[in-house]
Amino acid sequence: MPRMKVNRYGRAAILTPTQISLLFTEGFVKPRDKALFGVCLYAAARINEACTLLRGDVIGFKGVRSVLVIRSYNTKGKQETREIQIHPKLKEYIEEHHRTDLWHTRPHLFPGRHGRNHIRKVSADAILREACHKLEIEGVSTHSFRRTALTRMSDAGVPLTELPPYKFTRKWVKPLLCLVDKRA
Repeated sequence: MPRMKVNRYGRAAILTPTQISLLFTEGFVKPRDKALFGVCLYAAARINEACTLLRGDVIGFKGVRSVLVIRSYNTKGKQETREIQIHPKLKEYIEEHHRTDLWHTRPHLFPGRHGRNHIRKVSADAILREACHKLEIEGVSTHSFRRTALTRMSDAGVPLTELPPYKFTRKWVKPLLCLVDKRA
């Protein structure tokens, strides 16, 4: 029997293609939510990394950039700035969010309440919980998107030695582009 997260205890579930499809079509109603969790899935980003993204690190004068920049001070180890190529589906989500965002002049890609600072992890968690409750999906947490991306890469043959559980190195950023969508 697979382990799953219950009341914030246990291991975050790995999402199935059906669950991903349901979440992005019926669960997340706002373009912001699709873009936020799209970053977590398609860039294998932690929720704090996605929440604290700066608009300029994702969107330029000509629209969505080809790479997304996660600054070192927003990463878990605060050691290295990462550049991750933007998946075409993620680009769609970000473009739609940017088009509909009332706070598009603010520095953060995902502004917090009333356009102040950035959206908080607890707010993102509440959005996900509401979507999962509506769709009757259990065991999912904000970390499920990262686990799903990393698991799919491992299943596709990226050596496990290059996938330490808590490090996201540049060696395997490019393979992520194709792998996340293969089963969805």
